[in-house]
Amino acid sequence: MATFLLEVGTEELPASFVRDALEQWQGRIPLSLQEHNLAYGNLAVYGTPRRLAVIIQGLGEHQPDQVLEVKGPALASAYENGEPTKALLGFARSKGIEVADLFTQATDKGEFVFGRQKIMGKPTKELLPILAESWITKLEGKRLMRWADGDLKFPRPIRWLVCLWEDQVLPLKLENIHADRFTYGHRILSKGRISLKNAQSYREVLRDNGVLVEEAERRHQIETQMTQLGELIGGRVEVPPDLLAEVVNLVEFPTAIVGEFEPDFLQLPPQVITTEMISHQRYFPLWHRDEPDRLLPLFITISNGDPAKSRVIAQGNGKVIRARLSDGKFFYDTDRKVPLETYLPQLAKVTFQEQLGSVAQKTDRLRQIVKVVFTAIPTLTPELELTDRAALLCKADLVTQMVKEFPELQGIIGADYARHSGEPPLVAQAIREHYLPRGAGDALPQSTPGQVLAIADRLDSLVGIFGLGIIPTGSSDPFALRRAAQGIVQICWHHNLPLNLPQALKNTIGVYNNLPKPPSEIYDCLIEWFQQRCENLLKEEIDYDLVDSVLGSEDRTYTEWSLSNIAEIKHRAQFLQRSRQNQTLTQIYEVVNRASRLAQQQGIPTHWQELDQIVEEQQLQEAVEKDLYQALKQLPPPSQDYNVLVNAIATVAPRLADFFAGVMVMTEDPQIRQARLGMLGYIRNYSRRLGDFSAIRS
Repeated sequence: MATFLLEVGTEELPASFVRDALEQWQGRIPLSLQEHNLAYGNLAVYGTPRRLAVIIQGLGEHQPDQVLEVKGPALASAYENGEPTKALLGFARSKGIEVADLFTQATDKGEFVFGRQKIMGKPTKELLPILAESWITKLEGKRLMRWADGDLKFPRPIRWLVCLWEDQVLPLKLENIHADRFTYGHRILSKGRISLKNAQSYREVLRDNGVLVEEAERRHQIETQMTQLGELIGGRVEVPPDLLAEVVNLVEFPTAIVGEFEPDFLQLPPQVITTEMISHQRYFPLWHRDEPDRLLPLFITISNGDPAKSRVIAQGNGKVIRARLSDGKFFYDTDRKVPLETYLPQLAKVTFQEQLGSVAQKTDRLRQIVKVVFTAIPTLTPELELTDRAALLCKADLVTQMVKEFPELQGIIGADYARHSGEPPLVAQAIREHYLPRGAGDALPQSTPGQVLAIADRLDSLVGIFGLGIIPTGSSDPFALRRAAQGIVQICWHHNLPLNLPQALKNTIGVYNNLPKPPSEIYDCLIEWFQQRCENLLKEEIDYDLVDSVLGSEDRTYTEWSLSNIAEIKHRAQFLQRSRQNQTLTQIYEVVNRASRLAQQQGIPTHWQELDQIVEEQQLQEAVEKDLYQALKQLPPPSQDYNVLVNAIATVAPRLADFFAGVMVMTEDPQIRQARLGMLGYIRNYSRRLGDFSAIRS
């Protein structure tokens, strides 16, 4: 068994491409080997800013031989007077098969001549250079460019190639670069090219020359060093996962270094400082160990330089952050010389969306939609005045110098400036919270004005963009409409807000008067959109058929009813899931499901709720159907206490089972049939308070 090494050496690659390229190789290379019948023992991919590599161990010397069954000419044209025709002889010769070894076999198109062709396996080391070229050239990424005279596109210029089969160089060529056994170590910690004796020595040789090729090892070193430094200076390191993932692929030999800046800059809001560190400089902020909200005038940066020069590197990074924070302090001090409300007229010059007008116009709509949301959530304390004030001011910070420089701080800066301007605390809090959640796992708004304004802001965007006919498809969602709808659902679920979404959508559509799409089309599209978002969120923890049951996947009327109380959707789904797990659902599922399906197939109206108006008791003749009728009459009114509801259904289930065993529902007598179907329809409608049982599978 042999080991194969492929390394692509480059100028410094973007960290995002290193991550994406390794993911692509992890998926594609095993498939490529499998397609060519090349078995292997272990496969590992590696990436640093200057290289991508794969090591494949346990490769055999040859592909295994194969015997393929190949189809030749039709039997009618294969022989003439018992002798092989030219067509048959040509087929046998082309496949290297003796005529005597051919056989006939029936197919859908008649009888044909077949043969078994032996394909000799090729030497593995002949195939690998061909495969390696495709692995490199088929890598996908953003902003790929041509760096030479050929057609090859890559994020950065390729400088060297290593292609080794054990200790033998294999012939691989890309553009004007020929593969060899020479690689390069760390730019600073290693000098000159390095000759690899064999593929197995790759990781150890590079480690000796200042390169840790394994991502997991670099990550461990970074985390360990930062933790140790934090403990040493009495601080807690803030480690955003995305930043850590990026930094791991920005260095080949990581060294954690502590830098500092003047304490005077701590007068800035902590979010300004940490945003500058994290988003712009790739630094890790340090917080006081015993005071979680107290930022220290320190940071950790991960150097890819010479550890012996850490002090000089720290000083250089300190100069950079000081310059950036000086700009931030100037913007901050200048912005706060006037009240936040002063910035409102400038919003008329900022375009929200070309056809939907300016941010000032969006603000006017928000103030109307806030009232829509309060009406659609009757349980909320009507803090309309404060929420209206927050709606007026929530976009004002977009035209401040600070947010122009740090767009990530919109809302955060607005809240700070609102407090400085003397606005009520709840107004400032709502300004900050109305952007929440910004993504999966983000915090949710806690105040009532913040929740209402967050929902209103998203409703405005959804109705406006859908009203223009701009509906996301596939992975394209430039206005983040999936995230907007999902955010509304998450807010309602977390805070148990019984938002009547159909009502809110209709009234929000009414706020607009210039959308090209008809209101009914906008409404229908958004109902389906929210249904899909609820499905996606629920299916992370709830069985798919139970999700269909609570949302009415094939019943538009039921879907709209479900969406008329967003919070209850999750409560009902979770209750059904628990009922399945504790076997309660099993006790009622079969007969209620059957009743629901029959009622649905026969078109029994879902709005029937009064038993005496549905069923004429005198039409019932059999004892089992009379018993069922009496059991139905004793059912309590449909309850939002789902335990009460299920227990009530469970008392009817045995009578319903006896009913199905004792009578034929679809009898020829139309009046009796109607009475029996009426009872089934009543059961179906009664149980729909919990879910559409016709969608539930056993």
